[in-house]
Amino acid sequence: MNYLAHALLAGADPDYRLGGLLGDFVKGPLVPAPAGLSPGVVRGIVLHRRIDSFADTHPAFWRSRQRISAERRRYSGIIVDLFYDHFLAVHWARYSEEPLEAFTAGVYALLAEGPLPERLARILPRMRADDWLAGYREPAAVGRALDRIAEHRLRRSNSLGGAGSELALRYRDFEGDCLAFLPAALAFADTWRQTGDGLTSDSRQALRPASGASAVPLA
Repeated sequence: MNYLAHALLAGADPDYRLGGLLGDFVKGPLVPAPAGLSPGVVRGIVLHRRIDSFADTHPAFWRSRQRISAERRRYSGIIVDLFYDHFLAVHWARYSEEPLEAFTAGVYALLAEGPLPERLARILPRMRADDWLAGYREPAAVGRALDRIAEHRLRRSNSLGGAGSELALRYRDFEGDCLAFLPAALAFADTWRQTGDGLTSDSRQALRPASGASAVPLA
């Protein structure tokens, strides 16, 4: 999942939501808690990791990954993450009564309060100015993001450039997968927030990063 999905799935609690957004920037063990992070933020990061693991094993998400062409299949997690943020933005009213623009403004305000990891603090002004969270509503923005990831974020030669074309080729298939996945993800996240894992020694598995591809920014 990418930024918009994690912000929504984290729920309304500010600490959980901040943790959901920090999940791609805070790596490694969470016991003991990293300095400067409240218990609520840490639980939000745990939830972020759990959601990523849930996505990796969900049939609809898996179908989407298999729809990616063979030449780009190794990057299918990254690609599908961005595609799903596109469909979430397009169908936002199905999942939230709050208008998308108001939701994203609240998220940017929350991030501005910090504290943030250095990399996120560095990109936040551009993220906010260009409204990355809602920007994936336009398919062209998804394509540009994938092209920039291919050029600037991946360290080796790769086939990710031009991956935005995959969305157009099978748009309705990806849309159907996403609309099947999101209610399940929302139910999973809601149940987890209600029951929680806590931060005890017997829940260390929940504190490890998910094994799937991590989300990446619109840059």
